[in-house]
Amino acid sequence: MGLLQNKLKAQIPALQERAKTLIAEKGSSIISEVTVSQAFGGMRGIRGFICDTSNVSADEGLIIRGHPLLDIIDILPEEVFYLLLTGALPDESELKDLSSQIKANHHVPEYVWKVLREMPLDSHPMTMLTTGILVMQDGSEFKKQYNAGIKKSEYWEPILEDGISLIAKLPTLAAGIYRMHFNKGARIDPDPNLDWASNFAVMTGIDDPDGDFRKLMQLYLMVHCDHEGGNVSAFAAHTVASALSDPFYSVVSGLNGLAGPLHGLANQECLKFVLSVRDHFNKVPNQKELAEYCWEWLKSGRVVPGYGHAVLRCADPRFVAFINFGKEHIHNDDIFSIVNLLFDVVPGVLLEQGKAKNPWPNVDAASGSLLYYYGLTEFKFYTVLFSISRAMGMIAQMVINRALGVPITRPKSVTTDWIQENT
Repeated sequence: MGLLQNKLKAQIPALQERAKTLIAEKGSSIISEVTVSQAFGGMRGIRGFICDTSNVSADEGLIIRGHPLLDIIDILPEEVFYLLLTGALPDESELKDLSSQIKANHHVPEYVWKVLREMPLDSHPMTMLTTGILVMQDGSEFKKQYNAGIKKSEYWEPILEDGISLIAKLPTLAAGIYRMHFNKGARIDPDPNLDWASNFAVMTGIDDPDGDFRKLMQLYLMVHCDHEGGNVSAFAAHTVASALSDPFYSVVSGLNGLAGPLHGLANQECLKFVLSVRDHFNKVPNQKELAEYCWEWLKSGRVVPGYGHAVLRCADPRFVAFINFGKEHIHNDDIFSIVNLLFDVVPGVLLEQGKAKNPWPNVDAASGSLLYYYGLTEFKFYTVLFSISRAMGMIAQMVINRALGVPITRPKSVTTDWIQENT
């Protein structure tokens, strides 16, 4: 058993006791009221379940275990996974131990590649990714131990074992899909001397003479790790996992939600808009020109992708992190210059228009431009990249929920007739 597992084993009794105490003392307390508009409007804003891995503050954005994102922006994805699970950053020995567990599980079985090779040539990379994960489900340790009669109090242990195995394999699987789908040549094996994100960068085969693409992947795969529990991908994975489906089934359910145009595809739409600006002006426009372009765009009935946030009252700190990375590493690039300029122009335009209460950018407004700059220009692959990271949050939530014995998700629905007659 690794140091991470030992730490969780020591923490979990206190977490279980805390949950029991809160239920006993505050079980009848009301944490949310539901309006008819919310019931018809996707349950937005309803407080309905617990997620301790992270929360999203309107004024600060993503907070991971009490740490505002920008305070921990330089940590590795392995460190953020440890933080999501335990509430503490790993020390040197704990990080080394977790990294060793990940490296020991990075191999993707050959039968997975055989299945992927048999898929239609025009299969979407997300379809290939989720298929690859499902093909590996037969190796689930949780499934084996559950069938053998493992105690309910121990469910979290094989869930974590499956989770580490899956997280370890995702860069190998995703990079292999990238090279296979986009005809980049033979797969590149992982390097045991590299960290998780750097390995992914190298396995894509993208030219990286200065190592900056590796740095971008370390940042990208860290900042997309989690976004509390109510987003589509996290909630889908939570719901499926609550039925005691193993992490392979549960993560795939979340990733299928992430594949939707209203969730994980947003960075593609943002980049397409930036490219439309560049192509329209055939240069980087000035602020006046860009403002006029945005006004015409809005008047045509369209929205400026990446702006007008439903929750945040500030710029998404993930966006800020990418902008800061670009300012440090990217110089004289038209696309990034336009992204940076949009941040100066669009919030003011949206406020003047009066339709967006919160005109601030989210992470998607910047991330695609950086990927594009470093040569990852295949839009269809961007959601796969998002998936590699977000799996960490899904799995961390699963482990904690199984440790706490969270029951199956089963909200009560009502009919429209009931609304008509009883409200």
